[in-house]
Amino acid sequence: MLDRIRIVLIGTSHPGNIGAAARAMRNMGLEDLALVTPRCDPRDQEAYSRASGANTLVDAARQFDALEAAVADCTLVVGASARSRHLPWPMVSPRAVAESLPQVLAPDGARLALVFGREDTGLTNAELQRCHQHVHIPTNPDFSSLNLAAAVQVLAYECRQAYLATEEAAPPSASETDQPFGVAWDNPPATHADLERFFVHLERTLTAIEFHDPDNPRQLMARLRRLFLRAHLDSMEMNILRGILGTIDKRLRDRD
Repeated sequence: MLDRIRIVLIGTSHPGNIGAAARAMRNMGLEDLALVTPRCDPRDQEAYSRASGANTLVDAARQFDALEAAVADCTLVVGASARSRHLPWPMVSPRAVAESLPQVLAPDGARLALVFGREDTGLTNAELQRCHQHVHIPTNPDFSSLNLAAAVQVLAYECRQAYLATEEAAPPSASETDQPFGVAWDNPPATHADLERFFVHLERTLTAIEFHDPDNPRQLMARLRRLFLRAHLDSMEMNILRGILGTIDKRLRDRD
């Protein structure tokens, strides 16, 4: 289970925080570290110093130019956010994320990404809208600023506790392991890359039928993102939706 959890750091400005995050991951048995547009040298000596023996994670960390590329193969993406947003989004606690892991990661090929933003500004609204859920660490409201590596440690710890509880529990029945999100799943979940291609297609089609005005969007696409991400689409459902859009596109071409 732990080998299918990816920690994604976006725009990290201090190499020490990358090393400290790697140490936190290694402490809890996580190995998959991804860096998106880091604002420092991830392999600076300070990173290795703060890693305190987790150097292999620093060396193996993959770098990406965009969040979409870093989570393309993930089926659930959870973004860490310390702030409320203008558009409400499904918000969960670190423990709730961890407790859902046996179901979330039950399907073959399922993978979870935990996404953390910049030390100074966190995740942008656009980045948060590419996450299925937002996770909030309930810190002291009078002193809520949490170091990046400490935030990684909290989430990694909760994931490990869920893993240990699963290991200690009796093996679940086949029917239980086949029921992520409370329903029998007959197809693998759609990946983040599948979803992004769908959203591009959806916006293009809605614009073509003049339902969506890109010059006056009124948060339409953000709200549709929230709707479809909340549904946890599987690959067959994704194919159906893309097929509907394709048929609409064809009818528009025939009409023209």
